[in-house]
Amino acid sequence: MGHGSSKGISEQELAKEEEPSRITRLKNKLHLHRHRRHANIGSAYKALIDADDFAGIAILTLKRAEMEFKDKWMACVSLGEQTFRTEISDHTDKPVWNSEKKLLLEKNGPHIARISVFETNRLSSSNIVGYREIDLLEFITRDSDSDFEAFDLLDPSSSGRSVGSIFLSCSVEDPIETEKRLARRILSIVDYNEDGKLSFSEFSDLINAFGNQQAATKKEELFKAADKNGDDVVSMDELADLLAIQQEKEPLINCCPVCGELLEVSDTLNTMIHLTLCFDEGTGNQVMTGGFLTDKQASSGWMFKLSEWAHFSSYDIGLNSGASASHIVVFDRRTKRLVEELINGKIVLSMRAIYQSKFGLGLMDTGAKELLQSISEKQGRRMSSTESTKDIPKFVESFKDQINLAEVKYPLEHFKTFNEFFIRELKPGARPIACMERDDVAVCAADSRLMAFKSADESLRFWIKGRKFSIQGLLGQDVSSSAFIDGPLVIFRLAPQDYHRFHFPVSGTIEQFVNIPGCLYTVNPIAVNSKYCNVFTENKRVVSIISTADFGKVAFVAIGATMVGSISFSKEKGDHVRKGDEFGYFSFGGSTVICVFEKGAIEIDEDLLSNSARSLETLVYVGMTLGVSTKKVSGNGLPNLESCNLGD
Repeated sequence: MGHGSSKGISEQELAKEEEPSRITRLKNKLHLHRHRRHANIGSAYKALIDADDFAGIAILTLKRAEMEFKDKWMACVSLGEQTFRTEISDHTDKPVWNSEKKLLLEKNGPHIARISVFETNRLSSSNIVGYREIDLLEFITRDSDSDFEAFDLLDPSSSGRSVGSIFLSCSVEDPIETEKRLARRILSIVDYNEDGKLSFSEFSDLINAFGNQQAATKKEELFKAADKNGDDVVSMDELADLLAIQQEKEPLINCCPVCGELLEVSDTLNTMIHLTLCFDEGTGNQVMTGGFLTDKQASSGWMFKLSEWAHFSSYDIGLNSGASASHIVVFDRRTKRLVEELINGKIVLSMRAIYQSKFGLGLMDTGAKELLQSISEKQGRRMSSTESTKDIPKFVESFKDQINLAEVKYPLEHFKTFNEFFIRELKPGARPIACMERDDVAVCAADSRLMAFKSADESLRFWIKGRKFSIQGLLGQDVSSSAFIDGPLVIFRLAPQDYHRFHFPVSGTIEQFVNIPGCLYTVNPIAVNSKYCNVFTENKRVVSIISTADFGKVAFVAIGATMVGSISFSKEKGDHVRKGDEFGYFSFGGSTVICVFEKGAIEIDEDLLSNSARSLETLVYVGMTLGVSTKKVSGNGLPNLESCNLGD
């Protein structure tokens, strides 16, 4: 069985049997070649860019660092939805990595890279010591005589303090040289006898691996065109030139032999970009390891890896990150980078035990709701006492790289209670308001993790799993909800570390305030994604209706949550307000604002909708654009959103 004689099989039939296995071996060799070099093709690379928007492939090299003390060091680079890391250095205060990674830079894509340096002497996780954010598009266009540049590493727990220096270089590959290097790199794998030349047989195998049946019929023609001296072999450089030229005229490559991605035949430039990133060999330095979403994931120690292997937790974008894992990953709109929301592991386990099971919610129905209310009120009173000031430094340290003290209006010693710090004001101008002169442009109402949907039905598909959620249930019986049925819905979820004052997303007049009593469930995605509970329609909340000229009526719902003792407002019924004005604040704890628009009143920004359709929250800041009115267009036409402030 399987080892019988091949007697009676013709040479042609034998060749037909052997050919597929030979091509398969070639494809396997190409695929293994990719994994040896730790290359990674993430979703940011799969969505290939238009040639008109192409900026280039940047080669970023982390050369070395100078730190304040000795340790074993590792550095991470985060850009867009990918993170890469270096090897761990020797025990020193001057680590040397010489590690590089090729990165795709788009004019309208992510270009702010975060460089993080970790000490790695801990078993469970590494400790971030310093970081720096660098605009790579600015870096590569700088006027400098040096091959590399030194940047101060900033202390995550102390704004503006330097903890060392990191030395970087960044350059852009020439597109023509990229094509030639790519062709030589691919062809070197097919050069079985490693003589630096390709026979027709070797060339045929390569064309077959590219998956283009039409090109397979022209192998002889293409080979002869490359074989300029007629010696039946083609040098690497000659064939590289031919493939670069041919790819522009009539592409040979329909399918990436490394990742299997189908390539757009008409998009020759992006085909080369895709293949170059897949076959990334670097320039001789150590290539950084990829495959991570955030620097926290990349820096985790062996205990985390063990838990990953045992399926105790998982890293992924989207719903799983909130509903079934201890890591909440969100997309930072300002930097266009994935970031991780910190949350204590014990709290995660508790929330999952309560909100993700019938038994847990059964406890709620037997008195736990009242207990939660009592605990929240008690904690609220404590956070308003003078002794709570000692909690402020610990809180800031816990979120050291997520609270920017330089934006806060007053220094820490100004605050007499923890709650005073929690509802802190920001300095004037810290949150610029987009298109301030255009009332037909709505803005984000809070520093928060945002989900946006064209209707409540969409929100139920992608995010809210409570069986009884509805617009009528959200707004309550005292608000006429008929105008909001099937209207767009925007959820602003505030985490404890966020600036906790909320602002008006639109300009208009406050028509109504309605207080709706209720529970104090957590607004964490673990609860929102639970099919056993209805957080937004059962929690304590205040509904206000804003009448506008450009968006019709807008329902603004401020929702209390666990540890939120009160919702305070700085405006009253009848007040005329401008978008970006402060509306109120939440006391200690996480909380949520939901805005509901009339059907057909607003065209929400596409990036917010597309992230939400992936069950991925977008980290936004007060004043960023939210959408444009479709009810009324002024005589000046639609605004140019590119000229508006998207971030601070």
